[in-house]
Amino acid sequence: MLGFVVADPEEPCTPSWGGYYGLEEAESTLRMEEQIASLREQGGEVVISFGGAAREELATVCTDPERLREAYAAVLDRYGVSTMDLDVENDDLGDPQAHDRRAAALAQLQEERDEPPAVWLTLPVSPQGLDDDSLDVVARTLAAGVDVAGVNLMTMNYSESRAEGQSMVEASEEAARAGHAQLTGVWAAAGQELSAEQMWNRIGLTPMIGVNDVPGEVLDLDAAAELAGFAREQGVGRLSYWSLNRDRACTAEDGDPAEANDFCSGLEQEPGEFTRVLSEGFSG
Repeated sequence: MLGFVVADPEEPCTPSWGGYYGLEEAESTLRMEEQIASLREQGGEVVISFGGAAREELATVCTDPERLREAYAAVLDRYGVSTMDLDVENDDLGDPQAHDRRAAALAQLQEERDEPPAVWLTLPVSPQGLDDDSLDVVARTLAAGVDVAGVNLMTMNYSESRAEGQSMVEASEEAARAGHAQLTGVWAAAGQELSAEQMWNRIGLTPMIGVNDVPGEVLDLDAAAELAGFAREQGVGRLSYWSLNRDRACTAEDGDPAEANDFCSGLEQEPGEFTRVLSEGFSG
């Protein structure tokens, strides 16, 4: 899951990696296509995630729906991906015009292609479920005719919404069940009645491994195993985590392990141990 593709700071309808590299620059500087090809040769696959917490999401600043569609298409075609993820966070959640533009572009992409891209929506969640803005993103996307493969719940950064004494796993399971009930209603309102099993298959869970960037929130290996067991039991369609480059112990050069770090988990662990724990029993 590669992220994030956002708007170029100078050209709002042009996709870029993190606002730092255009698609051509990503190849010349990062060898992006070469790395993707190498991963595929080893049996892996790639999904591109658009949006995220930093920089400008394409749909919020590219106000021309056709150019927005072209921006998405350019990324899909360049990297040959069949699944795209739209990560909508922070202020972007309260922009209904952007939700409609995004949805219209996605619907057109699916309609015009022989192999329509699978579309996931990644949204924040609390133990009480998704907030109204997040539910609006899903509702507007479905209303535009997009075949939404699923909604990926960011089961992290609960802050005050997590009850005192409640573990990260308990909070995440509560968030997942609340989200399941809410999304069942959103799909039904869009004219699609899904069974409980079908709805779980359209839900993803994405915890933040190790030391989170909210004080007091830590997901250790035992908790990760417990959450993975819950995901298998419910039949969730996707289990991810933030993030692959953090799946190792910190070194002295990484700084204080008690603080969230982009390059390590802050816990004693073997490299890749969270990957092994969270992927156990899953395939695909």
